[in-house]
Formats: sequence, structure tokens, C-alpha cells
Amino acid sequence: MSQIRVDDLTFYYEGSADYIFEDVSFSLDTRWKLGFIGRNGKGKTTFLKLLLGEYEYRGKISTDMVFDYFPYELPGERMRECAAGFLETWKAGCEEWRVLRELDRMGTDGEVLQRPFETLSHGERTKVMLAVLFSGEHDFLLIDEPTNHLDQASRESVKAYLAQKSGFILVSHDRDLLDACIDHVLVLNRRSIEVQSGNFSSWEENKQRQDTFARMENEKHLKEIGHLKKASGRARQWADTNEQTKIGYDPVEEHDRPTRAYIGGKTKKMEKRRKQMETRLAREIEEKEGLLQDIEMTVSLKMFPLAHHKEVLVSAKGYGLGYGEKGPVFKDLSFAMQQGDRIFLNGKNGCGKSSLIRALLRHLKDRGGTGIQEDAEGNGLTEKEKSALWESGILETASGITVSYVNQDTGFLQGSITEFCRKRELDESLFCTLMRQLGLERAQLTRRLEEFSQGQKKKVLIAASVMTPAHLYVWDEPLNYMDIFSRIQLEELILSAAPTMLIVEHDVCFREKIATGVIVL
Repeated sequence: MSQIRVDDLTFYYEGSADYIFEDVSFSLDTRWKLGFIGRNGKGKTTFLKLLLGEYEYRGKISTDMVFDYFPYELPGERMRECAAGFLETWKAGCEEWRVLRELDRMGTDGEVLQRPFETLSHGERTKVMLAVLFSGEHDFLLIDEPTNHLDQASRESVKAYLAQKSGFILVSHDRDLLDACIDHVLVLNRRSIEVQSGNFSSWEENKQRQDTFARMENEKHLKEIGHLKKASGRARQWADTNEQTKIGYDPVEEHDRPTRAYIGGKTKKMEKRRKQMETRLAREIEEKEGLLQDIEMTVSLKMFPLAHHKEVLVSAKGYGLGYGEKGPVFKDLSFAMQQGDRIFLNGKNGCGKSSLIRALLRHLKDRGGTGIQEDAEGNGLTEKEKSALWESGILETASGITVSYVNQDTGFLQGSITEFCRKRELDESLFCTLMRQLGLERAQLTRRLEEFSQGQKKKVLIAASVMTPAHLYVWDEPLNYMDIFSRIQLEELILSAAPTMLIVEHDVCFREKIATGVIVL
């Protein structure tokens, strides 16, 4: 049995005032299927990089294991090559027959190794990388968000594959994947790190019990502290009043009064009692400290959907879409979206989900819709796409719809939060409050957006959308990289506010909780 021991680990990024890890100690068994859970920006990917030796740190990480990391990087100039030609670039000593074996276990034809890598879908690229990753025999594997951008079929394939494996750390916010693939969890809490056996659901159940107990203990201590403060105040008042009776005392004329010695002794007893109460008070306060330090204070969010004068906002009859002479991306699509509907678009990568969204946004803009921008965010179609685009059937939208859009891409985000809010005409103070409610620390809000983690960038777009009153919210893969706690917050928000939404999202738990309908392309 091999272990990874972490002793007094301390790390922070140069120029940052906050520690990512401070005097952290724990140990891991390298046979575990370990899920890694925590808020965005808490240091999950950073810890994996520390294991790989990419950053300097204080403390000690002890193990005899060799680590390998997913996803692999590939220079842009090599994207035109076939994967079979650069397997050893990713993993020294990698043998193609082992990769083919792992691909077969994922139900994927080995011919993907003979096609230019840039022509492979997101799912095919992920499977090739995972096949290379698991082609070794004794490595401990660090797997960072393997299901982002994958369609449901690819997610199921990856889930079934990882469920058969062991000896890895899996960073993921997909609750369904974590439940299926892990037997231990490593959790970055708000102020501590813990290791537990079980999957995500068992950890969540334990967490809820612990949080409930901590809140009850906190309430009990608060009541005891209140009682002790009142009792201590009364004892102090009684002692002061009793001591005052010695002033002006004449033992000859007032021979029937208690002696000064008696009064002093009584005062001393009262003072002793007060000090005992203050000692108990200090102990109660000390025991209360830390009770709530690891509870995720997920604040209820608010959004303000607009009501439209028409009940049906979008409808399609035999609608199809394609580009150039390549044939239809999809055809014969019919649906009607009424106010209050939350429709999910589902289907394989490349089936036309994002193409349908872009076409819909163009139709909405042509009908006087607002909130739709054709800029670096990619809300609209490029000139090349427009010239090659053809449509069939009917796609109708109500006029004058205000749209709030979340793009699946975050690469365009740059500059400060102040600049972002000014461009989007958002109240900066409210925006920062919302970002804090989504789990960002106050100090992080002063950083430039390009320095944010992928999950934090997603929160920027989600927060901007939530703050925007709209008739229709169009979200294209909004949860990629976003932590579990924020996903739960968004579920509660959507169920409470009941906005009209068109969503592309492959998180099964999220879809099952909020969808009123699913369109399969």
C-alpha cells in the first residue's frame, strides 16, 4: 500500500495576500478513487500542480508515486497531426496497443488515432487523452474536469470507464459522475481540508448532518452566552451596591447594622461568583469559535424575469438548419416555448444545439429583441456563417423580447470588474455582492478577469445574466467548471423565480431538477 503524505503544506501565488493552503496536513491512499470537491478558486487544480512539482511550496509532500495529469496540452501547430504520431509526447514510453485497448474499453474505435486531432469532437479528444492516461501501469492519475463540453452520451461513456478504474484524483463538479466513480472524497472546506470515505451523496448527507449539529451547538452556546452575560452583569451590580453600603458607616450609632467585615466578605463572594461566570463565558465563547467556520453559507439569489404580452415566445414547425453544401445540421424540428417553460436542448456534440441558439438570437434581433450583441462574445453569427447559412421550415418569435444570454465561451473576458460592469451597464456594487454570494472572496474581486479560474469566469457571466431583467434567458453550457455549491444555488434560484429559459447543459442532476421539457436534436 502506497500513500501520499502532505505535511504542513503552505502555498500562495506571488503578489497575492491570501494563502491557497496554510499548514495543511493529510494523507491519501494511492489505491483510492478519490473525488476532489471545493468552491471555484479554492485551489483544486493548484494542488494537482503542486503534486506534479510545477510550483514551489513550503512543507512536505511525500510519495514514491509517479503522477500523470489530464488534460494533456498540445501545441496549436500539432493539432493537424494524428494522435498516433504524438502519443509519446504526452506520455513517455506510451505504447499504442495499450491505448487501443483502453479506447476499446470506452467503446471507441481505434481509428480516432489515425485522424487529425483537430477534426475530433470534444468527446473523442477526451477519450483519446484518457486512454493515453490509463495506458500506464503504476502511475497515480490526476484528472481535472474530464466531462466539460461533453454531450450526454460521451459523459455516460467516460463515467462507465472511470467507474472501472482506481488510483486517481478526480476533480469534477458533476454530481452524477462523482457518485458513480469515487469511493473517497477530498474536500476543500471554507477553513479546513477533510478526507472521507464514500461518494458525493454520502459526503453531502454527512455534511448536512454536521452542519445541522454545528448550527444547533452554535444556538445553544449563544443562549448560554446571553444568560451568563446577564448573570455576570447582575453579580457585578449586586457587588457594587453591597460595597456602597460601607460608605458613611458608624459602628457606634448603627450598631444594629452588619459589620464592615461582613459586608466586605459578602462583596468578595459576589465578585468571586462574577469571575467564575466570566470564566465560563470565555469558555463558551471559545467553544463557539469555529463551529460555523466550514458551513457553506449559500445565500438565496434573486432574479427578475419580465412578463411578455404573448404567451408563446418561440415556436418552430418543421424547422431545419445547415451551412453551405454540407447538408442539414438538423431538420424537421417542431416545438413551442411558452412563458415559464425551461427547455433543455439535448443531443450529441455537433448536433446543432449552439447553432440553433445562434439562429434563434438572430431571429429575435430581427424582431426587435434587445440584449443581443454580435461582438466578441459570439452571441450572433459570423459573416462567413451568415453567408453560408440556410434554413428550412418555420422559426417564429414574439416581437420585442428582451434576452439575457450566457455564452459557453469565457475566453473574451478581460479587464477589471469595473470595466465589465460599465460595458454591460450593471450596478457594480450589486454585481460584486452577487459574486460574493456565489462564493468569491472579497480580495478576488480586485483581480483582472483574465486571472480568474474558468469556474469564476462562468460566475461572471451567470451573475451578469441573473442581474438582467429579461423575458427569455438563453444559457449555453452555463455550468462548465462551476462548483457544486453554486450549481445548487442556481437550481434553487430558477425554481423560485420561474424564468423562461432555453438551456444547453449536460449535468443530469441539474436538468432533472429544473427542466419542464427537453428537445432532443
